[in-house]
Amino acid sequence: MLIYLLVTVVTIGLAFNVRSISLDKALSDNSGSYVFKYGGYSRQHVLNIISMMSIFIMLFAVSALRLNVGNDYAKYTNFMHLIYSHAYVPTEVGFNILVWVLYFLSGYENYILVFAVFSFVTVLLFLYAMKDLSKSFRWTFLMFMLLTYYFQSLSTVRYYLALGAALLSLSFIKRGDWPRFVFIILLAACFHKSVLVILILYPLCCIKWKRWMWLTAGIVCLSFLFLQDYYLKLLLVVYPSYQDTDLLEGGTSIISIARCIAVLVFAFMYKDKIVNDKMNVIYVKCNTLALLLYVFCSFIPVISRIGYYLTVTQILLVPAILESIEDVTRKKLYKLVVLIACLLYFLMFMWKQAPADGVRILPYETFLLHDMVPLEYQILD
Repeated sequence: MLIYLLVTVVTIGLAFNVRSISLDKALSDNSGSYVFKYGGYSRQHVLNIISMMSIFIMLFAVSALRLNVGNDYAKYTNFMHLIYSHAYVPTEVGFNILVWVLYFLSGYENYILVFAVFSFVTVLLFLYAMKDLSKSFRWTFLMFMLLTYYFQSLSTVRYYLALGAALLSLSFIKRGDWPRFVFIILLAACFHKSVLVILILYPLCCIKWKRWMWLTAGIVCLSFLFLQDYYLKLLLVVYPSYQDTDLLEGGTSIISIARCIAVLVFAFMYKDKIVNDKMNVIYVKCNTLALLLYVFCSFIPVISRIGYYLTVTQILLVPAILESIEDVTRKKLYKLVVLIACLLYFLMFMWKQAPADGVRILPYETFLLHDMVPLEYQILD
């Protein structure tokens, strides 16, 4: 656990060096403070670049150097062997092609390289999206780490690559670039098809909600209560591999529901400050949809996967609200509350969930010091 604590503290410290300062504003500063400029870059710009690169290197290194860390590590390694052997696997075509190409170029079953590539792309997607979208990168990154998005990416690699792509797609929505939004989602679906729900959910959050839409939403929510068997049959059409498995069991998270309620209450308290920002309104709608899904769709297998595509916006919405608070004392108080809440979540995750089945990112092991356990196909051979 020490390595996780160390990377969390150091990267959050680096993130607090990152500030959004325009060069023109910096050069026109009349406060008397010295502004360093070289080659068109201010001192803060240079510090931002160094800090961001350092964060990326640390997160990528911890993820890429791991061995048999994560609930799906051994299972994916077996899948990769089957892909290289031209056998059937239930994973998406993008994943299959990437594995085959990397194995072919390596000349052997180099699963470590595959995980490293996933780590590189996933960390890059999240960092770029957070820097582009956040009103306060430091607080967005703090929540990203303490709410364990990074650490859970060590476990379910395909899904978190898709989640990073979903977050990045919000940048295209912000610019009104819908073709690129669709493209990035379709590309991500080649690695995890659950991300296709974003093609419906995010545009739904972009339109103005009218009364008839609320009525329709109420009818749909009621149908979830009375037509669960029909919805499960429809789900099996998309995920036939779930048939007769534990994955078909539903369940929801009380903590996820509580987080949605807390964020929505916080947003309501300062609605006059954020209502004029298009993206903040979208984030509020995302969390409203997530709350409805968690409450009425608990029977759907791994509902958290759909919910996470919506609740990941919390790391953008909460910092935006914090930055909108004008009262200095109140702002500090709410920042302290957010920090304590995130710390408690982080500590509970590391204590209970991190070593448990379903996540299993503890203990941390690296191929530099450890050997891989025997794999299923090696035992059968």
